[in-house]
Amino acid sequence: MSESKNRRSARRSTADAPPAPTSPRSSKKAKTNGSSTSSRNLSFVLEKPGAVTFEDRPVPTLKSPHDVIVNVQYTGICGSDVHYWVHGRIGNFVVENPMVLGHESAGVVTEVGENVKSLKVGDRVAMEPGVPCRRCVRCREGKYNLCFDMQFAATPPFDGTLARYYSLPEDFCYKLPEGMSLEEGALIEPTAVAVHICKQAGIKPGDKVVVFGAGPVGLLCCAVAKAFGATKIVTVDINEERLQFALKYAASSAFRSQKESAEDSAKRLIKDCDLGVGADVIIDASGAEPCIQTSIHALRTGGTYVQGGMGKPDIEFPIVAMCVKELNLKGSFRYGSGDYALAVDLVGSGRLSVKELITGQVKFEDAEKAFEDVKAGKGIKILIEGPKE
Repeated sequence: MSESKNRRSARRSTADAPPAPTSPRSSKKAKTNGSSTSSRNLSFVLEKPGAVTFEDRPVPTLKSPHDVIVNVQYTGICGSDVHYWVHGRIGNFVVENPMVLGHESAGVVTEVGENVKSLKVGDRVAMEPGVPCRRCVRCREGKYNLCFDMQFAATPPFDGTLARYYSLPEDFCYKLPEGMSLEEGALIEPTAVAVHICKQAGIKPGDKVVVFGAGPVGLLCCAVAKAFGATKIVTVDINEERLQFALKYAASSAFRSQKESAEDSAKRLIKDCDLGVGADVIIDASGAEPCIQTSIHALRTGGTYVQGGMGKPDIEFPIVAMCVKELNLKGSFRYGSGDYALAVDLVGSGRLSVKELITGQVKFEDAEKAFEDVKAGKGIKILIEGPKE
């Protein structure tokens, strides 16, 4: 190998490996496999529904000269992670073998392949956790989030990022700008989800936007809509505390859902929030059937509806209202070309802030406690620190 390639490839030998971590303090349910003095790639593994363990996994290697190895520093918990932890499956994705959890991560590059040009050892990066095949019809159309052979972290059978080390292609790691913390970097993933939803909605300056659901994605949709130029942003939820947070964060109006018909709820929403003939854009980030029904009735004619939240597989839907109002309906799945880069730019430039969403942080050995808190609805976004050296 040439001298220049040697400089660009930081290959670790056994002697160069980081010191082993201290013995983890397990939660009541999680146990530890392997000696604490020999763990090289400590990982948080789902064995079966409700059963997790800390396990020493092999340190990933560079499978391509375009790959990098990242030392994971922070990982946020997504609702899908909790769903796998509780149920062991989401739809047709079933955990049949032990799987490392986590996919909202940021870390520091520790090794680069010889053809890597945009990153070097020591760079801090946000990690896009889904790698497409790059060859199928959807990939070649530029919609790689719909790839038939997507390898997505913590989606069976692929391991996630709650480990000391993780390998990714160079172009799926986004260098964090100066001034952006690694904690903020871990929130780029849900921000990219919100960016994709808002791009699907075609939000433009002057739009009146309603977002159902004031969880992390719903809040970020409010923030992205604001960055895109929406002048009225209404947050909708049943939780008053969440609504008040959303008002301080990015929303201009708040609406609390009640038990009433979808038509009545829509009329009240339009009146109370001064939406005139209806909203230009409505995003559902709740997945709740009443919210979806209300959304269709609250849109103006020719308005746009985007489904961002997962809910029941089948619901009753106001199809007549959709047809006579000639609405534009779209789904939204993960993130596509340019979404991660735009998310980094929005946060790095200060046009969107994610610091306020971080309401908790736990050590790696307390990862299961963080899952329990998210399941219980505590806080907004809880981060898990990477394993300590």
